[in-house]
Amino acid sequence: MSNPNPPQSGSPDKEPASHAQAAQNALGNTELAGTTSKPKGPEEPQPQPTLGRLFLDNLWAANTFTVTLLALVLAIVVGAVLMIVSDPDVLSTYSYITARPSDAFSASWTLVSEAYANLFKGAVFDPQTFSGWLNGANGWQAVLSPISETLTYTAPLVFTGLSVALAFRGGLFNIGAQGQATIGVILAALAGFLLPLPPGLHLLVAVLAGALGGAIWGFIPGILKARTGAHEVIITIMLNYIATYFLTWLIVQNGVQDPGRTDAISRSVDTSAQLPRLLGDNLRVHSGILLAVVATWAVAWLLNRSTIGFELRAVGANPDAARTAGISVTRTFVLIMVLAGILAGLGGSNMVLGSTASALTPLVVAQIGFDGILVALLGRLKPWGVLLAALLFGALQAGGNRMQSYSGISLELVTVLQALIVIFIAAPALVKAIFQLRAARAARLQTSLAKGW
Repeated sequence: MSNPNPPQSGSPDKEPASHAQAAQNALGNTELAGTTSKPKGPEEPQPQPTLGRLFLDNLWAANTFTVTLLALVLAIVVGAVLMIVSDPDVLSTYSYITARPSDAFSASWTLVSEAYANLFKGAVFDPQTFSGWLNGANGWQAVLSPISETLTYTAPLVFTGLSVALAFRGGLFNIGAQGQATIGVILAALAGFLLPLPPGLHLLVAVLAGALGGAIWGFIPGILKARTGAHEVIITIMLNYIATYFLTWLIVQNGVQDPGRTDAISRSVDTSAQLPRLLGDNLRVHSGILLAVVATWAVAWLLNRSTIGFELRAVGANPDAARTAGISVTRTFVLIMVLAGILAGLGGSNMVLGSTASALTPLVVAQIGFDGILVALLGRLKPWGVLLAALLFGALQAGGNRMQSYSGISLELVTVLQALIVIFIAAPALVKAIFQLRAARAARLQTSLAKGW
């Protein structure tokens, strides 16, 4: 006999077929209810690396800061080796190094540590003069003397470095900063002792005369490059010689040469045309360093914020594409060299209107034009980088004088240190290989170094 009420599991109005099936259905309903009643929460955030971790991860990467710092370290190490091998007394201790190695190590450490200590004391800070100031043995001028000397040497290097960097960004290699600075110093000095003007106006005219001299000497290679395609490197090198010999000839002419001297020296620039000193007459730092900072800001604004700067960078990147875009490459080449000449001329005028010298001599400009090339390369062709590089080179020159006087180290070693710094910075692959830096970062660095060349 059949069941009159067979169970039907397909209908929701009927009872489940068994207790097991009912329990399974209840469990499924419970899980479903749990998933629908509770909103799904947000995913767990991944832990972000801390600032300290990011710093440690990137510290040993071939970024600009790391390569520059390690280039300085390498230059210091190589410089220390050169000090040791050039000192006969220290070098003699290595003849019996297997018998008494402590003598060689002690003599080497004494020589190198004293030399670099005097370099630092002459460029930045001397603890002895500071203690003397606290004890009343000397004045505060002695404490600030190293900084004063560093800034004095820095000011003209900023201008010539900016001159070279600006031309680089425009695709031109300005080797003529030395000649432009020479013509600038000539016109600035002539305006300084030939024109009888009141103090404020006299200084302004002398500074503008220096800028005009550099502009003229920059216009010549600029117009020849633009009109005839002549290479600016050859032209500027030749103009350097012309400017140097013109200065040598001019100094001994009547009205220019000092009447009380028989050697090659001109009359002194009037005090009304000299740049005022910032920290009194006993310290040499003058307001030229302030003009250098203003010039750095002006060049940075010109390159990054102005239409002229955009055209300049476009021509430097690709002259043909810039010409297609409607930019006058001819006018831009001339403008680049004129602006570069103005900056170099201001650097030259700092040499005679500031506290470095007050009269024309055959060596009044020194090597600020050629040093400006190194400063521009070390600053990676960026205005504020050029300022920092000039500060470093100024410190090396100021400290090198004390290092030579107190440690007996040749001043030419400072030039070697400058060259080593530039070599290591210009070869990031070498620094990467020595210190095992990250390859990816180094590749990006090499790309950045190629800009503007």
